[in-house]
Amino acid sequence: MKVGYVQTSPIFGEKHKNFEQVYKFIGKTKADLIILPELFATGYTFISKNEAIALSEKKDGDTSQFLIELARKTGAIVVAGFAEKDGDHIYNSSLIVSDDEVVGIYRKIHLYYKEKLWFSSGNKPLKTYDLKGVKIGIMICFDWFFPETIRSLALLGADIIAHPANLVLPYCQRAMTNHCLVNRVFAVTSNRIGNEVRGEDNFTFTGGSQITSFNGDVLSSAPPDKVYVDFVEIDVTHARNKNINKYNNIIEDRRTEFYFLK
Repeated sequence: MKVGYVQTSPIFGEKHKNFEQVYKFIGKTKADLIILPELFATGYTFISKNEAIALSEKKDGDTSQFLIELARKTGAIVVAGFAEKDGDHIYNSSLIVSDDEVVGIYRKIHLYYKEKLWFSSGNKPLKTYDLKGVKIGIMICFDWFFPETIRSLALLGADIIAHPANLVLPYCQRAMTNHCLVNRVFAVTSNRIGNEVRGEDNFTFTGGSQITSFNGDVLSSAPPDKVYVDFVEIDVTHARNKNINKYNNIIEDRRTEFYFLK
């Protein structure tokens, strides 16, 4: 399976220019799975709820149409972040697109910093999508900070975690090696680069998009400050073997009767 990311440098509020940037760097690439960053089409640093509303879309908006076209062009399943409008609510969401349709939407359940002012908390359960013979789970950016997220997706049978992100903290890339190791799953973290100074906020995004193996190895690592695209071939069947030796299985060995889960 050929999987990869596009590490972009979005221009705030310029959706079509941000679409063009992705097209430019994808070129004639063919792949099985492509991950784009969180809020890749809008930028991240909103300064008001009204601004977030103005840049949000329904699931059949311009961003989903762009992603469907990208999936058609590359032959890939595409996962990418967008500001979702649903009734009176705005969500920090990710679309998963395959062939000519939106297969599903995940809404970020762990909101970071001022996202709590602009977005409603995600209200859809974690799930996996069984597409083209692989099970894909989705989380968004700060979801990585909560180990329950990836463990839940692993328990649901995910082979690979799609992880659109706009990371500003310096910890995620290192942490993903452990998350993938202890859950024996692959992950593609697609981050952005650049600086957004808007209102009271000054965010510098860390780049370093990363493909992490089921055994904790880093298969691809992007630079911290350049637009970058990379793809690697992986064998997802490794993620289905939860044995670490003949006596230990990371799922079967859990002692849930001793865990404090609330």
